Amino acid sequence: MPARRAILHRVPMRHPGDTASIEALFEAGALDPGQVVAVLGKTEGNGCVNDFTRAYAVQALSLMLGRWLDEPADSVAERIAMVMSGGTEGGLSPHFLVLAVGEAAAPEPAGALAIGTGFTPDFAPEALGRTPQVQATAAAVRAAMADAGITDPAQVHYVQVKCPLLTSERIAAARARGRDVATEDTYQSMGLSRGASALGVALALGELAAVPEAAIGADWSLFSGRASTSAGVELLRNEVIVLGNSPAWGGDLAIAHAVMRDAIDLPAVHAALRAAGLPTEDGQVPEAARDRLVAVLAKAEPSSTGLIRGRRHIMADDSDINATRHARALVGGVIAGAVGRTDIFVSGGAEHQGPDGGGPVAVVARRG
Repeated sequence: MPARRAILHRVPMRHPGDTASIEALFEAGALDPGQVVAVLGKTEGNGCVNDFTRAYAVQALSLMLGRWLDEPADSVAERIAMVMSGGTEGGLSPHFLVLAVGEAAAPEPAGALAIGTGFTPDFAPEALGRTPQVQATAAAVRAAMADAGITDPAQVHYVQVKCPLLTSERIAAARARGRDVATEDTYQSMGLSRGASALGVALALGELAAVPEAAIGADWSLFSGRASTSAGVELLRNEVIVLGNSPAWGGDLAIAHAVMRDAIDLPAVHAALRAAGLPTEDGQVPEAARDRLVAVLAKAEPSSTGLIRGRRHIMADDSDINATRHARALVGGVIAGAVGRTDIFVSGGAEHQGPDGGGPVAVVARRG
């Protein structure tokens, strides 16, 4: 009896609306558009409230997939998770990760990459950064695990969530209904939404037993070691992608993860690479093994103490460049040096995603 097989393609983008590399896969018969379940993208915007490169990319993807699937773009966007993370500072390369599900001849007894998706309902503005978002995210993660056929949370290695943020218009709409919001600072709302979503992941995976609402955006001792959340203006719901290993799936892909304790925790990156079966002799994945590296996903966040291993950093004090942009460049450089390439998915804003100043890092690789 055939098993499910995870398919993952990493392709470059020339600009946020450039879907040509994905279409080339369809045209060559290397990927069936009907099998696509999710697309992750690193776009070259600022990653802040007004980063419309994310919405631009989602629109371009929806229209392109709609053409290939003979389906309205709105319908495509409703059922295919599209997680765009803005910001490719430093040497990071804009790219897409296209996730699809096909068939394998048989399951892999040692376990193979499994993919599941889930969605929350649309959130009212007053729910963002609060308990309702935590609980709805936990439910969506459980649904995504069920979609992937994963019953053991230990089999989950990375959970990617796209979540909404507050805008002035959304805040005004809440006020008009006599409701207050978690914050009236639209940029701060990104962090609260990311944090509530990450804590929802922690609940679903059993990393935490409970989440007090007062802890959201405040108690950094509470976190998930497998959550990656990214906020954007282009949606009103949370979109969830669960990546794990399951013996019910087949194929040659597998995923592993580690948790960086700070932005320069290179040994944690090496640990994730080795767990995925990739060598790290001389500090970098050798060229001969680099083709087996399919994707790297990581979180980046300036430490709230203003220190990295006791030494001062100025990321939060720079009025010209947002702190998360500094962090993406820093963590991106550390990981790029370890893997020998720059098309890596480094997302900024790691509230409750790994320890303060650190974050999870996951590696998807083909078996040797």
